[in-house]
Amino acid sequence: MQKLRVCVIGTGSISDMHLQSYVKNPDVILHGVYDYSKERAQEKAMKYGASRVYNSLEEVFQDPEVDAVSICTWNNSHAEISIGALRGGKHVLVEKPLSMNVEEALRVEEAVRESNKNLQVGFVRRFATNTKVLKSFIDTGKLGEIYYAKASCLRRLGNPGGWFADIERSGGGPLIDLGVHIIDICWYLMGRPKVKSISGNTYHKLGNRGNVENLSFYKAADYDKEQNTVEDMANALITFENGASLLVDVSFTLHAKKDEIQVKLFGTKGGAELEPELVLVSEENNTMINIHPQVDHTTFDFTNAFQGEIDAFVESCLSGTKPVAPVEDGVEIMKILAGIYEASEKKSVVTFS
Repeated sequence: MQKLRVCVIGTGSISDMHLQSYVKNPDVILHGVYDYSKERAQEKAMKYGASRVYNSLEEVFQDPEVDAVSICTWNNSHAEISIGALRGGKHVLVEKPLSMNVEEALRVEEAVRESNKNLQVGFVRRFATNTKVLKSFIDTGKLGEIYYAKASCLRRLGNPGGWFADIERSGGGPLIDLGVHIIDICWYLMGRPKVKSISGNTYHKLGNRGNVENLSFYKAADYDKEQNTVEDMANALITFENGASLLVDVSFTLHAKKDEIQVKLFGTKGGAELEPELVLVSEENNTMINIHPQVDHTTFDFTNAFQGEIDAFVESCLSGTKPVAPVEDGVEIMKILAGIYEASEKKSVVTFS
């Protein structure tokens, strides 16, 4: 059977999830690694058994031995590298978000059409066990028409700093880093409705709180507590053309008792909580009941979800089938993210035609 020859571009922390997942897929040859730091690329290539370390992106794009790439770089390079890889005849898996803005996202979408190659966006929560189980119930009508969803991803102390906190490289703070996941998973489970209007707020009140002691959190390799140009938190109300709505809030830092993640959906026949733990709510015999599926993972199973994401990408490349998270979904989520930032900046509702 044909195998997919892959190069991973960018060797930050998220690249380990891609690299180890490719290694575990029997239909993959981990052909190469590229990073602007050749030393770091060599370390990852040695660790995971990649056969080649590239000197430049152009070398990757022009190498006929590379069938596909995983893009694990800063947000501000996602679109440019995706387009370069597509024009080089490569399939692309790009970490979320697809781009920094809608214009870039549309250019990537055009490149996908022109290249006739697959592009999958890294919406990894779509591949989690609890998501797949809940979607199976939704697809068989268990929840009926989903008309409202509510999602929160709140960190009390969790600004990673470094490029995450630099708006020129990241495009934003918790909204574009964390919000992209919970907005996407709600939108995906709601049936991917077209967005109609958005109202939203972003806040720059607390900074990165580098003064706080005795509570640890993840820090980027280039962490500097003096550098921060992104929002602390954001919230939004998103209304869709079918009348459904989504309420969301996210934060890097907040005066909260504890970190919190919640994803809830409400339909005409039932409701569901995806996070912090999968549970369905329904009615039987004129009685409201909670249904707890007996599955191995009732919350987001990070490693398994990444393996599922990589496996799905490999399958779509080898079989020619459409990715589970195609480029047009990346464009639509980018419209939502950009709409929230715009609504906050203009202090008014943003509408879509």
